[in-house]
Formats: sequence, structure tokens, C-alpha cells
Amino acid sequence: MAFIVTTVEDRVATITIDRPDALNAFNTEVLRELLQEFMTIGHRTDVGAVILTGSGRKAFAAGADIAEMRDKSPDEGRSFAELGQMVTTTIERIPQPVIAAVNGYALGGGCEMALACDIRICSENARFGQLEINLGIIPGWGGSQRLVRLCGSGFARELIYTGRMVDAEEALRWGLVNAVYPQDELMGKAGELASSIAGKSGVMIQYAKACMNRAFDQDLAGGLRLEAGFFGLCFATEDQKEGMTAFLEKRPAEFKHR
Repeated sequence: MAFIVTTVEDRVATITIDRPDALNAFNTEVLRELLQEFMTIGHRTDVGAVILTGSGRKAFAAGADIAEMRDKSPDEGRSFAELGQMVTTTIERIPQPVIAAVNGYALGGGCEMALACDIRICSENARFGQLEINLGIIPGWGGSQRLVRLCGSGFARELIYTGRMVDAEEALRWGLVNAVYPQDELMGKAGELASSIAGKSGVMIQYAKACMNRAFDQDLAGGLRLEAGFFGLCFATEDQKEGMTAFLEKRPAEFKHR
């Protein structure tokens, strides 16, 4: 691939957006490569967690490529939005948890990619924002939906209406990120978190993610029924037997991810 670099080690995949000369901005080719890579990773049984990051020290991703977008027709604009939404929805729905390791700018589409991840951590120089209003457009890859769900209506509306950026500490206060680290420690901390997740039962992680992804799609009663159903399925797995046996035998569990 021209703009995506992927490595896999010890059940952790690291996907790096590699277009540093454009601050890792998303054009159509980058989006298509990212979509293909996440669809492939989603089917890999040797991957238990994923880290998404950007190359260089300036940007996770500075947003969509403005030069490509400027002259689009309404139909072309809608298609571009739908392609970006395919990527963010795929990130959200693959079985493995995805950790966004945000170093520098995560603006517009870059912020939306981070919002689609399960967990976001960032470096002290991180800057987040939905700046689309400044360009005469609105968020198109899920920002108006996921930011409201994650940080609440008031903060999301202010950010989208004003098009301002927030620094790492403000992002932490509003729950946009889980943690802030010195720049040189970010990828190490992301690796530690991903390894912790990847060491659990891959089946149970998949079940838990499926339940949480659908928490906002139904009322509490429906969500509880869904959870009970997946809870029951746990008892058809080898990992449930191993996890409980290991607990009773006072030893670490050795999950087989089945």
C-alpha cells in the first residue's frame, strides 16, 4: 500500500497512516487503503488489538484533503462522505478493540477517525477539532453523531459550531481521550494497553465490544437482553472453562481464543 503501513507483533497490529508530507490528510486513495486494511485485520484471528496512529511527530491526521474536496459536486461530496463513513464504521465494528494513539493534530476527518476507535490516548502536543464549519461544510464521517455520544451535546455542539481546536488537557477533561502522555512515551503506552487487551480471550472481547457498540441503538431492556444472550454464549467456549478453572486453581489463564 502507498499510504498505510501495518505491523503485527504478539497479537497487536499497528496501523500507521503514512502521508507525513500532507500531515497524514485523507484523500480517496488513503481512505480506500485504510478501509481495506481494517477489513483484512478484522478477519485475522492472530490479532487481538489494534493501534491506529499517524506517522511523524506533527499529526495523527489533519483531516480530509481539501484540494481534492474543493470542486466536488453535491453527489460527489455525498459519495466522499459515505466512503469516509465506511472506514469509521468498519473501525467501530471489527471484532478487535482499536486504540487511537494521537500525536499532534487530529482535526476534521482525523478527529472522526479517532472517535470511531474504542479508546483514545494522546500526547501532550495533541490538538483535536471538528473544523469543517470554517470551510463551509459540516462533519461528514460521523463527527456530529459520535462526538455527541462520547462527550455530550453541549461540548459537541460548541466544538462543531465554532470550529475551534482543543488541547490535550481539555480533551481529557471532556472524556474525548482516556489519557495524556509525554510525546516520547505515547506509542509505548499504546503498546502496553493493546498488549493487555490482546492477552484476554479474543472471543470475550468480541462479545463485549458487540454489546457496547449496540448500547445506544436500543432501550435498556433491549440492551440487557442482548447482554444476557452473549453471556450465555460464553459458556459454549473453551476460554470460559479455562478462565474459571484457572481462577479456582489460582493460576494465570491461558486463553486459546475459542
